[in-house]
Amino acid sequence: MRLSFSVLFVTLFSLACQPSSPTLIDISPEISIADIHAAYEAGTYSAQDLTQYYLDRIESLNPKLHAVITLNPDALAIAAALDEKRASDASLGPLHGIPVLLKDNIDTHDSMPCTAGANSMAESYPLADSPLAAQLRAAGAIILGKANLSEWANFHSSTSSSGWSALGGQTRNPYDLSRNPCGSSSGSGAAVSANLCVIAIGTETNGSIVCPANNNGVVGIKPTVGLISRRGIIPISYSQDTGGPMARSVEDAVRTLGTLTAPDSLDDKTTAEGRQALTDYTPFLKQEGIAGKRIGYFKAPLGDHVRITAVMEAAVEVFRQQGAEIIEIEEPILKRTGNHSFQVLLYEFKDGLNKYFASLGPNAKVKSLEELIEKTFSDSVEMHYHDHAILKQAQEKGDLNSEEYQEALATVQRQSRAEGIDKVMDELGLDAIIAPTGGPAWKTDLTNGDNFGGVFSSSPAAISGYPNITVPMGQIDSLPLGISIFGRAWSEPTLIEIAYGFEQASQHRLTPQLIDFSLE
Repeated sequence: MRLSFSVLFVTLFSLACQPSSPTLIDISPEISIADIHAAYEAGTYSAQDLTQYYLDRIESLNPKLHAVITLNPDALAIAAALDEKRASDASLGPLHGIPVLLKDNIDTHDSMPCTAGANSMAESYPLADSPLAAQLRAAGAIILGKANLSEWANFHSSTSSSGWSALGGQTRNPYDLSRNPCGSSSGSGAAVSANLCVIAIGTETNGSIVCPANNNGVVGIKPTVGLISRRGIIPISYSQDTGGPMARSVEDAVRTLGTLTAPDSLDDKTTAEGRQALTDYTPFLKQEGIAGKRIGYFKAPLGDHVRITAVMEAAVEVFRQQGAEIIEIEEPILKRTGNHSFQVLLYEFKDGLNKYFASLGPNAKVKSLEELIEKTFSDSVEMHYHDHAILKQAQEKGDLNSEEYQEALATVQRQSRAEGIDKVMDELGLDAIIAPTGGPAWKTDLTNGDNFGGVFSSSPAAISGYPNITVPMGQIDSLPLGISIFGRAWSEPTLIEIAYGFEQASQHRLTPQLIDFSLE
C-alpha cells in the first residue's frame, strides 16, 4: 500500500496489533449513511466490522488508486469505543460509526501527520484537531485516514498534474486509471467514488471540491466561505478557502454538512455579521425542490464541445420537466476578475502559510515559506516533474497591508459579488445558477500538466466565496460529468433543494468498475 513513507511502518505495525480479524461482511458500493445506521440498529454488523472492511478495501485498491496517503492506526479502537457507546444506549451523533477520510491538509491531533503531500512535511504533527476534525469526531465519525491531494492544494507549480504529491504519488481516476481525478481534493473524490470510505472531506479555493467531484462522479458541496471553520486547514487563501463534504449522494453530503457548521471565535469568517448557518440541512432534501425555481443557465463554459453540450442540455430539460423556469445568462462575473484573484491568492498564501507554520510550535518541521522553498528546491523528488514556481511568486509579495493587495481584494469582491453574481441574480430574479462543472477526465500527463479541455465553471462561486454544489448529470464514454448549482451567500438551503430534486429525478451516479489498464 502506498502510504506516507514516514508513517508506513508504524501504521502497519499498529494495525497489525489491533484485536481484529478480516471481516466478510457484504457492502454495497453505493452504501449510504442511512443504510449503515439501519444495519447497526439491526445488529447486521458493527462499527468494527465496517471499519475493518474499509481498511481491507483500501489495502486492496489503494496500490492502484493512490487515493489514501496515511491510515489512522487508531481507527479500529475508535470503532470499538463507538460500538460500546451504542450498546450502552448513549446518545449517538448523526455520523455515528461512519468511516470518513480527510484530505491531508486538514489537521488532526493523533498519530497522523498533516503534510499537504510535501516531503518536507512528512513528520509534521499538528498540536490540536482542526475544528472540522473535532466536529466530525463529536458527530461520531471514524476518521480512517488522510486522502492524497494535489501537493499544497495545487497552488505550487506553473504546470502541475492534479492529484500528484511527492508523498502520495499520482492519484488515479477509478473510472479509468489512465485518467486524472482532478484536484486538489483528488484523493477525497477518488476514494469516496471507489467506496474506500462513506464520506470524504475536501477543501476548495477554486475548483478543488467541485472538479474532483465532477471527474470522480460524486456529489461535492463547496459552502459559503465562513460556514465551516478553516482553522487547522493548511491555507491558500483567507478569502476563498473552505472545507466541504464529498459523498456518493446529495443526502449523505447534506447530512455531513450540518455537523461542520459550528462558529469558531478564531476564524472570524464564521462569526461575521449576516452569517446564516444551520446544524441540520436535511429538511431541504425535497424531491420537488426544483418546482417553481427560476434558474440561470450559464452556457459559456460549454464552448463548442458538442458532446458535453448534449449532456448538459439533457440535464436542463430535467429541470424544465421538474417545473423550473430556465433563463440563459452571460458571464456572472467579469473574466478579468480572475487575474485580480490570483494576486490576492499569492499574498494570502504567503501570509497564511507563515501563520500555519507558526501554529505548529517550536518543533515545526518547516518554519516559513522561505524555508519551504529552500527544502523543496533541493529535493529531487519534488523537482522531478514540477517547477514549484508559485511558491517563489508568493514569497516575493509583501504583507497584507500592501496597497496592491488591498486594491486587488476590493476589486475581486466588488466585481464577483455586487457587480457580479448578486447583480445578475437580483436583476433576473434567480434562485440559483447552473453550469457544467467540467468535462470528462483527461489523460494524466505528468510532463505537460493538466488539460481541463476548456470546460471549467468553478470560478464565479469560488472567487466570490459563494456556495456551489455539483451533482452527477451524465457521462461520456463511461466518464462522469457533473452539473454545478451555485448562488448567493448563505443560499445552501435553496441549492440543496435544487440539487436533491435534480439527483432524484435523474439518478446519474455511475458506480466505477475500477478498470485496470495494466498501469503500474
